[in-house]
Amino acid sequence: MDLGLRGKVALVCGASKGIAYATAEEFAREGCQLAICSRDADAIGAAAAKLEAMGAPVLSMVADLSTTEGLELVVRETMARYGRVDILVANTGGPPTGAPMAHDWAAWTRASELLLRSVVELTRAFVPGMRERRWGRVISITSKAVKEPVTGLVLSNSIRAAVTGYLRTLANDVARDGVTVNTVLPGFTATERLDALAEATTKATGTSRDAIYAGWVASTPVGRLGRPDELAATIAFVASDRAGFITGQAILVDGGTVNTLL
Repeated sequence: MDLGLRGKVALVCGASKGIAYATAEEFAREGCQLAICSRDADAIGAAAAKLEAMGAPVLSMVADLSTTEGLELVVRETMARYGRVDILVANTGGPPTGAPMAHDWAAWTRASELLLRSVVELTRAFVPGMRERRWGRVISITSKAVKEPVTGLVLSNSIRAAVTGYLRTLANDVARDGVTVNTVLPGFTATERLDALAEATTKATGTSRDAIYAGWVASTPVGRLGRPDELAATIAFVASDRAGFITGQAILVDGGTVNTLL
C-alpha cells in the first residue's frame, strides 16, 4: 500500500529507541525525510546511523524537550535543514512512577513541562506551516492510561490526559485546513520504558519481575506484549493520505487490554 508519504518531512521526537525509533524506521521505509531527537547523545547518534543505512535523509539532534533550550534547538535546526515539518510525532520519555500523593508540586511541574509543554510548543511551532500548505499530521504517543489509569503512574495518567484534551481541541480547529491531529495509545509494549516500570513495581511491592510481566501478559487478551513495530505501523497509517478522514481520535493499540466500549 502506498501511504503517500514519500518526500514528506517527519519530525519524530524521543526517537532513540522504542516505539518512536520504530516509527522513524517505518517513515524511512516510506521515503520520508527525517528529523529525530533525544536527550541521549549516544543513542540518538546510533539511531541516526541505522536510519541513514536505510537510505533516509536524517537530521539528528540532542535535545531535552522539557526545556526552552531543547525546544528552541529542535525548531531551529529542523527549519534550517528542511524548512518545514509535514508530520509531527510528539513523544518524550515518561515521568517518574509514584502514588497519587507521592509527588511534590515541583515533580508535577517537571512532568507537565515534559509531557504537556513539549506538545503545545511543538504544535505552535509547526502547525501554522501545515495549515498554510493545507496538509499536515500531528500524532502524539500517549498511553492506554488515558483510557484506564495505571496503578503507580499518577503523573502519566493525569498529564497525558491533559495532552489528549489539548490535541482533541486542536483537531477541531485545524481540520478544515487539511491537518489531522490524533493520539496513539500503546498498551503493554516491549520497550525500555516497560522494563523501568517493572523495576519500579518490584521495588515498591516486592513482586518479582517475572510475575509482573506475567500479569501484564495475562491482562492482554491477545496473550502477549505488543511490539514497537506494531505501534509504528499504526502511526504511519494515521500519518498517511489514506487516513485523511481520521482526526481527533485516541487510538488504542493494546491487544484488547482496555476493557471499554469506547
